Amino acid sequence: MEHHDILIVDDEERYATMLASRLGLRGFSCKVRNDGQTAIDIIKTLSFSWVILDLRLPDIYGSEVLSQIKTTAPQTQVIILTGHGTDKDRVQCLERGAHSFMNKPLDIDQMISIMGQNKEHSI
Repeated sequence: MEHHDILIVDDEERYATMLASRLGLRGFSCKVRNDGQTAIDIIKTLSFSWVILDLRLPDIYGSEVLSQIKTTAPQTQVIILTGHGTDKDRVQCLERGAHSFMNKPLDIDQMISIMGQNKEHSI
């Protein structure tokens, strides 16, 4: 199974691409998907260290995608990144195995600190 650092799953294409670019500048290899089903499909064929997952996706709610990821690839760590999450969402996602639950706007330094690795120099 081919290995990649990070899968970014967010229906906001520009946001996901911008995040991938910023993480790429720090040495991470990123792939982007904009809906839940394609994220689930790629997890079945590629290995990721981290998934950065939005809750509001066009086809499947993020917490359901999280459950599928943890079933298919339990070693993959998942950070929920949302602009609309509730306390109930936070509790549910952490119970389903999310590593962290973060709100938008993103503090990228905090995210990288959570991941415990910074492959390149800070920008």
